Amino acid sequence: MRPRILLTNDDGVTSEGIWAAYNALSEFADVTVVAPSTQQSAVGRSTSVFEPLRVTKVQIKGHDAYSVSGKPTDCVIIGLFALDLKPDLVVSGVNIGENLSFESVMTSGTVGAAMEAANQGVHAIAFSQQVDDQSEKFDDPRQSRLNFDGAVKVIAHICRAVFDKGFPEGCHVLNVNIPIEITGGYEVTHLGEKLFVTGVEKRLDPRGRPYYWINGPLIDEAPEGTDTYALYHGNISVTPLTLDTTAYKSLDGVKELIK
Repeated sequence: MRPRILLTNDDGVTSEGIWAAYNALSEFADVTVVAPSTQQSAVGRSTSVFEPLRVTKVQIKGHDAYSVSGKPTDCVIIGLFALDLKPDLVVSGVNIGENLSFESVMTSGTVGAAMEAANQGVHAIAFSQQVDDQSEKFDDPRQSRLNFDGAVKVIAHICRAVFDKGFPEGCHVLNVNIPIEITGGYEVTHLGEKLFVTGVEKRLDPRGRPYYWINGPLIDEAPEGTDTYALYHGNISVTPLTLDTTAYKSLDGVKELIK
């Protein structure tokens, strides 16, 4: 029997990235796409608990998909509990833009969907593609200029390996980042600390009232061994993540603090 995969993302059901992943996975698995109706980048693992969710079956590129009026986490929950898909693996992506460091894995809807799958007992992998122009993250994902050929090969390789060898012990999610041009190989990494230099730009509307844009340039240097370093050196970064964010090294210090 072919394995079953639930495929989602945070760029929306019409994104070129998710259909590149579909092409890679459908060669060896039965794939069901359950993805947000609209762009949902940077929503993290937020869940729609104050509004109902609408699910519409649509056809995109000749394939059936489920369009969900919610967030990536909602899509995973709908797929598992409303559509009763019973997947062997959840794949999230391909995201248009890298998801690196502490910063991104806490805010990324792509990683958030994978984390929700793991929280529900299903192994998950998040795939993200580096961009060379940050504005591409904000362009229409239906018309992305990215070349996903390398990503397709990486997705097929890693997912086949998971089905052949099993998911790594002690790991809940694999966070995979693919460089624009793959000049190296695979590198097992740990998370860098930051991806952006955070900034805020103040502007005035036509009535003279202030409003703000959160912005800031990418950090282009990081310590060797981090996901950021690997990607910037042309390697495919594979970072094992866990749902357990307990700071075990601090337990004794906390005991001393509250004694």
